[in-house]
Amino acid sequence: MYYLFQPMTQRQAEEIAQNWHYEGDYSFYDMAADPEDLAEFLDAGQRKDAYFTVHQDGEMVGFYSFTQTSADTVDIGLGMKPELTGKGIGREFLKAGLKFAESAYRPDKITLSVAAFNKRAITLYRNSGFNEVERFAQATNGSTFEFVKMIYHCGTTN
Repeated sequence: MYYLFQPMTQRQAEEIAQNWHYEGDYSFYDMAADPEDLAEFLDAGQRKDAYFTVHQDGEMVGFYSFTQTSADTVDIGLGMKPELTGKGIGREFLKAGLKFAESAYRPDKITLSVAAFNKRAITLYRNSGFNEVERFAQATNGSTFEFVKMIYHCGTTN
């Protein structure tokens, strides 16, 4: 599959925030679920050039954020269009994001954090070469949740 990465526009950020709604427990990932996250996501000054939309066949299918946390590490965040989740295409979507990060930022390591309840995503990340490095509690969405921090060492093949 070919994915095209483009800098996120304000219109795209608004479309994601207003129209992308996940089912059941995954509604945790709705942009409106946390007012602070929503405000940051909708503020072009805070998004800067770290957010990209991902397109396939002319359709926006997801987004990524890339934050350089040290000279050799990039932290990623990602979201797939709700109706595409659970369809078995997450691995290709993730691989495309890792490839983009490696090409654009040249890191040695890529990290991400995922809600501990999201077993589906954790399994995907493990099967794609990520390893758990820590668990931590974080206040978000009106409560405190456990998160899993994971790391991927670039140059590995998965």
